[in-house]
Amino acid sequence: MNAFGIFLAIAAVGFVFLIVTLVFGEVFDFFDADHDFDHGGPGFFSSRVIAVFITTFGCFGAIATQYGVSPIAASGAGIAGGFVFGGLIFVFARFLYGQQASSEVRPTDLVGQSCRVVIAIPAGGLGQIRCRIGEELVDKIARTDDGQPVPENTSVLVAEVLGETVIVRKA
Repeated sequence: MNAFGIFLAIAAVGFVFLIVTLVFGEVFDFFDADHDFDHGGPGFFSSRVIAVFITTFGCFGAIATQYGVSPIAASGAGIAGGFVFGGLIFVFARFLYGQQASSEVRPTDLVGQSCRVVIAIPAGGLGQIRCRIGEELVDKIARTDDGQPVPENTSVLVAEVLGETVIVRKA
Protein backbone atom coordinates (compact mmCIF):
# COMPACT_ATOMS: atom_id res chain seq x y z
CA MET A 1 0.00 0.00 0.00
CA ASN A 2 1.40 3.41 -0.93
CA ALA A 3 1.16 6.77 0.90
CA PHE A 4 -1.85 7.82 -1.18
CA GLY A 5 -3.80 4.74 -0.03
CA ILE A 6 -2.82 5.25 3.59
CA PHE A 7 -3.99 8.87 3.54
CA LEU A 8 -7.27 7.83 1.88
CA ALA A 9 -7.77 5.15 4.55
CA ILE A 10 -7.21 7.76 7.29
CA ALA A 11 -9.74 10.05 5.60
CA ALA A 12 -12.26 7.19 5.37
CA VAL A 13 -11.86 6.30 9.06
CA GLY A 14 -12.29 9.96 10.01
CA PHE A 15 -15.38 10.28 7.83
CA VAL A 16 -16.98 7.15 9.31
CA PHE A 17 -16.21 8.46 12.80
CA LEU A 18 -17.79 11.80 11.83
CA ILE A 19 -20.97 10.11 10.58
CA VAL A 20 -21.18 8.00 13.76
CA THR A 21 -20.80 11.09 15.99
CA LEU A 22 -23.43 12.95 13.97
CA VAL A 23 -25.90 10.06 14.32
CA PHE A 24 -25.24 9.19 17.95
CA GLY A 25 -24.51 12.71 19.20
CA GLU A 26 -22.61 13.18 22.43
CA VAL A 27 -22.14 9.46 23.14
CA PHE A 28 -18.60 9.59 21.77
CA ASP A 29 -17.52 12.83 23.43
CA PHE A 30 -15.19 11.07 25.84
CA PHE A 31 -12.34 13.38 24.76
CA ASP A 32 -14.29 16.48 25.79
CA ALA A 33 -14.42 15.79 29.56
CA ASP A 34 -13.32 18.81 31.60
CA HIS A 35 -11.26 20.37 28.82
CA ASP A 36 -13.73 23.18 28.32
CA PHE A 37 -12.59 25.60 31.00
CA ASP A 38 -15.16 28.34 30.46
CA HIS A 39 -18.17 26.03 29.99
CA GLY A 40 -19.12 28.01 26.92
CA GLY A 41 -19.82 25.14 24.56
CA PRO A 42 -17.99 22.28 22.93
CA GLY A 43 -14.26 22.09 23.48
CA PHE A 44 -11.53 21.73 20.91
CA PHE A 45 -11.35 18.01 21.77
CA SER A 46 -14.99 17.46 20.84
CA SER A 47 -15.53 14.24 18.89
CA ARG A 48 -16.86 16.17 15.89
CA VAL A 49 -13.85 18.48 15.78
CA ILE A 50 -11.48 15.51 16.03
CA ALA A 51 -13.39 13.62 13.31
CA VAL A 52 -13.19 16.61 10.97
CA PHE A 53 -9.47 16.98 11.75
CA ILE A 54 -8.78 13.30 10.94
CA THR A 55 -10.86 13.41 7.75
CA THR A 56 -9.22 16.61 6.55
CA PHE A 57 -5.77 15.31 7.46
CA GLY A 58 -6.33 12.25 5.28
CA CYS A 59 -7.81 14.22 2.38
CA PHE A 60 -5.09 16.88 2.30
CA GLY A 61 -2.41 14.22 2.66
CA ALA A 62 -3.85 12.22 -0.23
CA ILE A 63 -4.11 15.30 -2.43
CA ALA A 64 -0.54 16.30 -1.62
CA THR A 65 0.84 12.82 -2.41
CA GLN A 66 -1.12 12.80 -5.68
CA TYR A 67 0.84 15.91 -6.67
CA GLY A 68 4.14 14.13 -5.94
CA VAL A 69 4.87 15.55 -2.47
CA SER A 70 6.79 13.31 -0.05
CA PRO A 71 4.77 11.57 2.72
CA ILE A 72 6.39 13.78 5.40
CA ALA A 73 5.45 17.00 3.58
CA ALA A 74 2.01 15.54 2.81
CA SER A 75 1.56 14.90 6.54
CA GLY A 76 2.43 18.54 7.20
CA ALA A 77 -0.17 19.63 4.65
CA GLY A 78 -2.68 17.29 6.29
CA ILE A 79 -1.98 18.69 9.74
CA ALA A 80 -2.32 22.27 8.48
CA GLY A 81 -5.59 21.47 6.68
CA GLY A 82 -6.86 19.57 9.72
CA PHE A 83 -6.20 22.52 12.01
CA VAL A 84 -7.91 24.92 9.60
CA PHE A 85 -11.07 22.87 9.08
CA GLY A 86 -11.15 21.51 12.65
CA GLY A 87 -10.81 25.10 13.87
CA LEU A 88 -13.67 26.22 11.63
CA ILE A 89 -15.92 23.48 13.01
CA PHE A 90 -14.87 24.41 16.55
CA VAL A 91 -15.71 28.11 16.01
CA PHE A 92 -19.02 27.24 14.31
CA ALA A 93 -20.01 24.82 17.12
CA ARG A 94 -19.21 27.44 19.76
CA PHE A 95 -21.29 29.98 17.83
CA LEU A 96 -24.26 27.59 17.68
CA TYR A 97 -23.91 26.79 21.38
CA GLY A 98 -23.94 30.52 22.19
CA GLN A 99 -27.25 30.92 20.34
CA GLN A 100 -29.07 28.54 22.68
CA ALA A 101 -31.57 29.97 25.10
CA SER A 102 -32.04 28.69 28.62
CA SER A 103 -34.94 29.03 31.00
CA GLU A 104 -32.80 27.99 33.94
CA VAL A 105 -32.99 30.43 36.83
CA ARG A 106 -29.96 30.25 39.10
CA PRO A 107 -30.11 31.35 42.75
CA THR A 108 -27.74 34.24 42.02
CA ASP A 109 -30.29 35.56 39.49
CA LEU A 110 -32.79 36.11 42.32
CA VAL A 111 -30.63 38.15 44.70
CA GLY A 112 -31.49 41.84 44.45
CA GLN A 113 -34.68 41.23 42.43
CA SER A 114 -37.86 43.07 43.24
CA CYS A 115 -40.68 40.59 43.85
CA ARG A 116 -44.30 40.60 44.91
CA VAL A 117 -45.65 38.66 47.91
CA VAL A 118 -48.39 36.31 46.65
CA ILE A 119 -49.00 34.52 49.96
CA ALA A 120 -48.62 36.74 53.03
CA ILE A 121 -45.55 36.15 55.18
CA PRO A 122 -46.58 35.90 58.86
CA ALA A 123 -44.30 37.06 61.69
CA GLY A 124 -41.49 34.52 61.94
CA GLY A 125 -43.18 32.30 59.35
CA LEU A 126 -43.10 31.43 55.68
CA GLY A 127 -45.00 32.86 52.74
CA GLN A 128 -44.55 32.92 48.99
CA ILE A 129 -43.17 35.46 46.53
CA ARG A 130 -43.26 35.72 42.74
CA CYS A 131 -40.51 37.26 40.61
CA ARG A 132 -40.09 37.78 36.89
CA ILE A 133 -36.60 36.77 35.76
CA GLY A 134 -36.39 37.47 32.03
CA GLU A 135 -39.51 35.85 30.62
CA GLU A 136 -39.85 33.35 33.49
CA LEU A 137 -42.18 33.72 36.47
CA VAL A 138 -40.53 32.20 39.51
CA ASP A 139 -42.38 31.36 42.72
CA LYS A 140 -40.34 30.79 45.88
CA ILE A 141 -41.02 30.12 49.54
CA ALA A 142 -39.97 33.23 51.48
CA ARG A 143 -39.38 34.59 54.94
CA THR A 144 -38.34 38.04 56.05
CA ASP A 145 -34.86 38.95 57.26
CA ASP A 146 -36.22 40.67 60.38
CA GLY A 147 -39.05 38.24 61.20
CA GLN A 148 -41.73 40.91 60.67
CA PRO A 149 -44.97 40.07 58.84
CA VAL A 150 -45.44 41.16 55.21
CA PRO A 151 -48.96 41.36 53.77
CA GLU A 152 -49.97 39.93 50.41
CA ASN A 153 -49.29 42.06 47.30
CA THR A 154 -46.36 43.90 48.94
CA SER A 155 -43.21 44.59 46.98
CA VAL A 156 -40.05 43.04 48.51
CA LEU A 157 -36.39 42.62 47.57
CA VAL A 158 -34.62 39.27 47.66
CA ALA A 159 -31.68 39.61 50.04
CA GLU A 160 -30.44 36.03 50.11
CA VAL A 161 -31.19 32.55 48.78
CA LEU A 162 -30.98 29.60 51.18
CA GLY A 163 -31.72 26.45 49.19
CA GLU A 164 -35.33 26.65 48.06
CA THR A 165 -36.18 29.45 50.50
CA VAL A 166 -35.45 33.12 49.92
CA ILE A 167 -34.88 35.80 52.53
CA VAL A 168 -36.64 39.05 51.65
CA ARG A 169 -36.85 42.59 53.00
CA LYS A 170 -39.43 45.26 52.33
CA ALA A 171 -38.57 47.40 49.32
